[in-house]
Amino acid sequence: MTSEGIKGTAALSSYQEAVDWITGLIPFGIRPGLERIELLMERLGNPHRRLKFIHVAGTNGKGSTCAYLTSALMKGGYDVGTFTSPYITKFTNRFQYNGSDIEEETLLSLANELRPHVSAIAETELGSPTMFEVSTALAILFYAKVTFPDYVVWETGLGGRLDVTNIVYPVLSIITNIGHDHMDRLGGTLTAVAREKAGIIKPGVPVVSAATQPEVVEVLRRTAAERKSTFYCIGDQFGEVPLEVCEDEQSFRFEGLFRTIEPLAIKLNGAHQRTNAATAVMGLEVLRQYSALVLDDDMLREGLREAAWPGRLEMVAREPRILLDGAHNPEGAEMLAGALKSTYKFNKLHLMMGMLENKNHRDTIKHILPIVDTLILTEPDYRMRMDAAELAAIVQELCEDMPELPPFQIIVEKNWQQALNKLQQITGNEDLGVVTGTLYLIADVRSRVIGGSAAEKGW
Repeated sequence: MTSEGIKGTAALSSYQEAVDWITGLIPFGIRPGLERIELLMERLGNPHRRLKFIHVAGTNGKGSTCAYLTSALMKGGYDVGTFTSPYITKFTNRFQYNGSDIEEETLLSLANELRPHVSAIAETELGSPTMFEVSTALAILFYAKVTFPDYVVWETGLGGRLDVTNIVYPVLSIITNIGHDHMDRLGGTLTAVAREKAGIIKPGVPVVSAATQPEVVEVLRRTAAERKSTFYCIGDQFGEVPLEVCEDEQSFRFEGLFRTIEPLAIKLNGAHQRTNAATAVMGLEVLRQYSALVLDDDMLREGLREAAWPGRLEMVAREPRILLDGAHNPEGAEMLAGALKSTYKFNKLHLMMGMLENKNHRDTIKHILPIVDTLILTEPDYRMRMDAAELAAIVQELCEDMPELPPFQIIVEKNWQQALNKLQQITGNEDLGVVTGTLYLIADVRSRVIGGSAAEKGW
């Protein structure tokens, strides 16, 4: 079927046209369910069935875990596709092969292949496929028809059970952790969220998890048992012991069901990154045992140490020091606060934050307030941004509820660029400036500080 085969659908003529078409599907929203992607795959000949996926779900740590898996497998000589979201700099970031973005010409070609099928489905009772569904389909075509990787590291978008990425039947499932995020869509309790995340567990496919809450682990363990999937959980079948921790490098001992490996080193900061790395290592160990994965320990060490993930405890400037971390939910903020206290040295801490309106602001901010000297509240350049003044009102309420808080200054600056300028001005040589909150803010600040240009940013 040609790109003009349905209702005269004209071919897209440029990369930008292709991106505009895909992102133009955003108004169709997030519609959980697999009916549209299943029909789309059927029309394309089910290309996803020819690929080996490592499916990664969880509240926090998905991207970093994907980065560890990708880097280690590549060092071992494997060709690796990596599909992640959101993107920090450019739409092509989401579709990577051996660490490089999809080429613009390839994305254009695949978009033109998809477009008539999307138009046809839009005419049915199912309605138009969403932006995320089309992006997922494009990724599958990229890996199944263009690059042919040995493994695809495959990150969920939202939840698991009804997430569009759940169309695949993986060789391994990983659930990093379960926390208080997207509860408006996934359920009002951790148990409800865990049930949604557990939806990626497939019959007979082993699953590795870094979840620690007893009620969450019980849901995951029970689901795995029902589906006859072997379950490996941190604290039971594997774990990590820190050996040396300093800024921009930390080492640990991996203790697994099959063996112990030490030392392993990573450049990403925070205790949670050791957990993410250990989870990735356990996943690779499972593949060694059951899928004949060959990965030399020296290659594993190199891969872990070279893994990088932008916007997560990333130092983007040194004079003054500016640290970025996309802590947009309570668990992320708690991890950020822990890392700031354990890893970084500073005289004063100046923190800039911008959030989306659908987040758990109160429980997120409460982890930050005890350690800041200055709090700059701003607004991301995104349609669902939280009003900075409303954020300030929440901070004031928390201050009344937490009389033990040390004094700090609050600055409200709606314009994120002006807020960044203020942060840079007040951060002295011995201080630390931190930008946190939604990744949409992180993306813009990162582009401004590192490259001086605007980020595309988005899902």
